[in-house]
Amino acid sequence: MDQKKEKISLFSLIKEDFTIPFQKDPAIRSKIELFFNYPGLIAIIHYRIAHKLHISGFKVLARALMGLTQFLTNIDIHPACYIGRRVFIDHGIGVVIGETAHIGDDVTIYQGVSLGGVSLEKIKRHPTLQEGVIVGAGSKILGNITIGKNTRIGANSVVIKDVPANSTAVGIPARIISKEETKEIDTRTKLPDIDKELFKYLLKKINLIEQSLPNKPQNTQEERELQKIYEHYLDCLK
Repeated sequence: MDQKKEKISLFSLIKEDFTIPFQKDPAIRSKIELFFNYPGLIAIIHYRIAHKLHISGFKVLARALMGLTQFLTNIDIHPACYIGRRVFIDHGIGVVIGETAHIGDDVTIYQGVSLGGVSLEKIKRHPTLQEGVIVGAGSKILGNITIGKNTRIGANSVVIKDVPANSTAVGIPARIISKEETKEIDTRTKLPDIDKELFKYLLKKINLIEQSLPNKPQNTQEERELQKIYEHYLDCLK
């Protein structure tokens, strides 16, 4: 979606950006906080100006402005990327958005997220996030891939393939959860821990193999101690 096609002025975009924290962050109490506690907002405002400069031909000045923004906010946004309307960068520290990234409307990005590239060629090498995407803290979305509308990316996930709309992706590398699984969880607050599930499977499998051995280990003191460690580990998984 192109800002020019919508005929929205730069001032209108910035004015709208200032309203988004009040819609998406229940912690905010005062307008003063916008200037001291929301580096993501400051970075987006600066990006709006730098992007306008960039497409107007003042590319060095645009890069300089975003360099200053990176120093002030610890958020690195290339002025050539596209960021749609009502985008919210929550906390924001460590966010990196590459040159050819495309972010649709109503996207939410948490701290430590990277929209990075995996190619050195001068091509579309950064991801596209369609409308309504939520990207959890610490996630890395790499390459010219597309994250479909209203998709959730779990915290610390590494996404290297396209993710269809209305899905949830978690893990390293990210695995797409089926729509049936997605309906059973609150994807904003409770994403499945696939590493935990894998450990549970492996532990149960080992236990079954031990039980099937013709000369399984005797009930020695060492075995009893090992069993206690195993049971404690299972409790920790819960």
